[in-house]
Amino acid sequence: MAEADPNLRSLPLPDKVALVLQGGGALGSFQIGVFEALEERGIALDWVAGISIGAINSALIAGNPPGQRMQALEAFWAETSSSQPSFPLITGEQGREMLHEYSAAVVATTGVPGMFAPRWVPPAFAVPGSDGALSLYDTSPLRRTLDRLVDWDLLNSGPVRLSVGAVEVESGNFCFFDTTETRIDARHIMASGALPPGLPPVEIDGKWWWDGGLVSNTPLTHILDHQDEDMLVFQVDLFPAANPVRPKTITDVVARAKEIQFSSRTRQVTDMMLKLRGEREVIRNVLAKLPAAMKDDPDVMKLDALANERALSLVQLIYRANAWEGGSRDYEFSARTMREHWLAGRAAVAETMTKSSLLARNILDGKTAAFDLVPG
Repeated sequence: MAEADPNLRSLPLPDKVALVLQGGGALGSFQIGVFEALEERGIALDWVAGISIGAINSALIAGNPPGQRMQALEAFWAETSSSQPSFPLITGEQGREMLHEYSAAVVATTGVPGMFAPRWVPPAFAVPGSDGALSLYDTSPLRRTLDRLVDWDLLNSGPVRLSVGAVEVESGNFCFFDTTETRIDARHIMASGALPPGLPPVEIDGKWWWDGGLVSNTPLTHILDHQDEDMLVFQVDLFPAANPVRPKTITDVVARAKEIQFSSRTRQVTDMMLKLRGEREVIRNVLAKLPAAMKDDPDVMKLDALANERALSLVQLIYRANAWEGGSRDYEFSARTMREHWLAGRAAVAETMTKSSLLARNILDGKTAAFDLVPG
């Protein structure tokens, strides 16, 4: 069992702690702030799982020893945000919105250092079936970045389990590559983030793979399907499901559509998990009232096995966008915005820990509950 830091107000940690990272492109720097804050508080991770940018961040964590994880994450995000000035004197919502859209336009035109570069031959003129005909950008820079920053031997045999999700192009089937079953390399991480039509499919063992976010933008289901111990899960979502502010402009429409598209599955999974676990608790209560003579009945034993589960405390940390962040927020990689997302992630953990007594009671009681402890 991991040791708790005094800053957590004696928060007890269960046998396994997992970090679940949603996809969201440039918003992924919020996840780095979350990880940094958890690491500073002595929360050791046993399992990281991610989709898209969450897969990249997860690989950087699992593929480096504890003392070097933040160094690798900082190197990656410093490189991706290195191509644009920060314009620190531009303030106010209108000014920030203009700067935000400008920075996103630069990315669309020139790409992101260390991740992807534009193809100067339009797909219509490329050889059919080639990467150039199937995507707008070349992702070979990302392969080089991952190989430089990730120790693949450590990632596959180290203490932190890694799971990343992708969808197979021909069948449309969603799949998780997991270090307990597959030797993961740069291809698997790139496959999880290969969002069409911008990025090309990644071939692995004769099959083509695209971004897992096309099917589900959260790895939570995979975590729960393979839970075998009491667990604390920090789920970091980059798109909120609810937003009380109605769209006023076309950019607002694009932004809200992305929030719904990429967050709805997360909310659905969480709600379904709580519903199923509530039903199993009722079944366990009924089984406990059966006479002893029925305990060995085959049907009762099968039902008991189906209703058996381990305790889960699910902490949801959700990024709340600034008013000036529109539909291009997931590909606006400026250093200034990246740093603000990073600090927001740290603040989310700090706010959560001010209410750690509620979480601690749930862990000690061995119950299942979901917590959205950060105010919207």
